[in-house]
Amino acid sequence: MTLIGLAYNQKPEPSELAGPLPEGSRQEDGELSRPDEEPPSKIFELSIAELIARDEFAEWDSPVTIAAVESALSHLGKVVRLEANEDFPERLRQTRPDIVFNIAEGFYGVNREAHVPAICEFFGIAYSGSDPFTLSLCLDKARTKETLTFRGVPTPKFAVVEALSEIESRTADLRLPLFVKPVHEGSSKGITDANLCWDRAHLLRQTEFLLENYKQPVLVEEYLPGKEFTCAVLGNGRDATVLPIVGMNFEALPKGALPIYSYDAKFVWDRPENPLDIFQCPARITRELQASIERVTLDAFRVLGCRDWARIDVRLDAAGVPNVLEVNPLPGILPDPADNSCLPKAARAAGIGYEELIQSCLKYAAVRQGVNLESSLSQIGVAQSERLLAAS
Repeated sequence: MTLIGLAYNQKPEPSELAGPLPEGSRQEDGELSRPDEEPPSKIFELSIAELIARDEFAEWDSPVTIAAVESALSHLGKVVRLEANEDFPERLRQTRPDIVFNIAEGFYGVNREAHVPAICEFFGIAYSGSDPFTLSLCLDKARTKETLTFRGVPTPKFAVVEALSEIESRTADLRLPLFVKPVHEGSSKGITDANLCWDRAHLLRQTEFLLENYKQPVLVEEYLPGKEFTCAVLGNGRDATVLPIVGMNFEALPKGALPIYSYDAKFVWDRPENPLDIFQCPARITRELQASIERVTLDAFRVLGCRDWARIDVRLDAAGVPNVLEVNPLPGILPDPADNSCLPKAARAAGIGYEELIQSCLKYAAVRQGVNLESSLSQIGVAQSERLLAAS
């Protein structure tokens, strides 16, 4: 029987988060709120420490997600849990699974998402997903955008600020409004409505806040006014496929909120007892726009060396051209259909259930590396292809 290692990081017991925000006044006709308006995030009366602490473990998985992944993998072999903590290398060496299913986001450092696959490579153990280089590259938003730009994949014009003293010179060529974000974070950590800067004074204040509290450089990029989409990709190389595109319905956000998929939108306003209707899948767009989004998505997936699966965020510029915002080769995979988790939602729209989604990722990885599983990729390949064609 195939021995499958499940590498993960589990969220600690959740601390008390601020509840859903009171409703303010919402802008009309999709226009952005102006700087003198109070964005919903500002209503929280949180200390800086509390603001940072509430997103510290946003990237890690809950016990429910870990159990759902384990259940899905158990149909392909025997699963052994390998929590990605300080004991992981020794337990991996002793266990020596045939293949590792990797959803571990890592603990510390700019290469944290690469730690598990790098250790697997050290011991010569096969694993799912992208390699250490791609994981490190994609966690660095600036290096990702440099690579995309060099290879001709559209992405918003940007600059990187490492110290407040250089902000004026580094951003002089960028047009307002500008959006700022920590350069080495995922899961919308450090992303709030306050990150949209309409003037240079606001840019200075928010960049200073991020530099001081996230202890890393800040990415400053031109804000794109068009619609936003997120695109799930399954497969490898020429056979990689974009699942039905997810359109962002920002009208579902609380009144006064900007059209941004922020930390608040993901984890505060979107509550199990009152879920946001923020995703449209399949997105209601023309075939021409769909083809354009799929093309730029697959270009980014291949240029950056992603494998097996990924989620790629795309936004339209003023001319309606799709631009890549971010690439996540370790996508979120919440199992509950009531949760707004893009990859599982896109898979369901293609007729692929949660367990089949998880199994597919492992099977793509197994085929790449010559690992025999309990059932072959070919058994799902034809059925998946038929469903994807029907969904598109």
